[in-house]
Amino acid sequence: MESQKSQNSNMLLAFLTLLGVIILVAVVGFFMLRKGPDIIQGQAEVDEYRVSSKVPGRILEFRVKEGEMVKTGDTLAILEAPDIQAKLEQARAAQAAAEAQNEKAIKGARQEQIQAAYEMWQKSIAGLEIAEKSYTRVKNLYEQGVMPAQKFDEVTAQRNAAIATEKAAKSQYDMAKNGAEREDKLAAAALADRAKGAVAEVESYIKETYLIASAAGEVSEIFPKVGELVGTGAPIMNIAVMSDMWVTFNVREDLLKGLTVGTEFIAIVPALDNEEFPLQVYYMKDLGTYAAWKATKTTGQFDLKTFEVRARPLAPVPGLRPGMSVIIKK
Repeated sequence: MESQKSQNSNMLLAFLTLLGVIILVAVVGFFMLRKGPDIIQGQAEVDEYRVSSKVPGRILEFRVKEGEMVKTGDTLAILEAPDIQAKLEQARAAQAAAEAQNEKAIKGARQEQIQAAYEMWQKSIAGLEIAEKSYTRVKNLYEQGVMPAQKFDEVTAQRNAAIATEKAAKSQYDMAKNGAEREDKLAAAALADRAKGAVAEVESYIKETYLIASAAGEVSEIFPKVGELVGTGAPIMNIAVMSDMWVTFNVREDLLKGLTVGTEFIAIVPALDNEEFPLQVYYMKDLGTYAAWKATKTTGQFDLKTFEVRARPLAPVPGLRPGMSVIIKK
């Protein structure tokens, strides 16, 4: 009898223990499987621009380091380009030659050349005067029948030659005195301007060996090392524009309620001790079918697509850095 009672007590105890375990598992499962608040996570981002050079060269010096803040116009790095310097010397020599030719065209012939042309003209005038006198005498004698026609013809030819010589000498003197023609002067001036432009072009390449910050920001990454060769357009460093910061969220469309363009909301930054700050949505775009999406068609509903949502802080957030997580609790 006692054995029967002991067996019944053991069975009751086992049943109660099993019942307690089932209740405990149900309670734990209820709290663990209960849906918590939806969390939307994004990250802070900034605009970046790449610093590069138009000319190839060797890195001579870096004036900044990664993590440093720079201002617009600061010198970031200096390249060494000896071939560009050689081209500059060539261009300057060509410019000097072109300017000399231009000055020569403007100034005209030297004074000695003008004087020599004048003397030749005077000499031809004297020769013409003698030829005219000889022609007059022979003509009178020829008309009187004293001089033969052959002699008269010879004197006439000498007179005509003297007239032509005087005209040619006069033209040479006028050309020396007046200098180059208008077209020649224009051509010489154009050559001088072209040489000047070539020098300016090479000087602009020289300026490109000094890499200048086009906007204020932070040096986020430097690619080459000092002494390395870089080609035309090769990136030298990245500058993050810290003044233009925003937060990007990838939000499933069933969580988009309250996140329309212009909406303001509060987010927290775990890296800043869960500091809260206000944001305003300024951009929304469907990420397309290649983005993460959730299939719900098996339940007779629709596929949930993902949207990119960008928001800007309404005020600067001290300590917020690109890449930090930003959380929205819905």
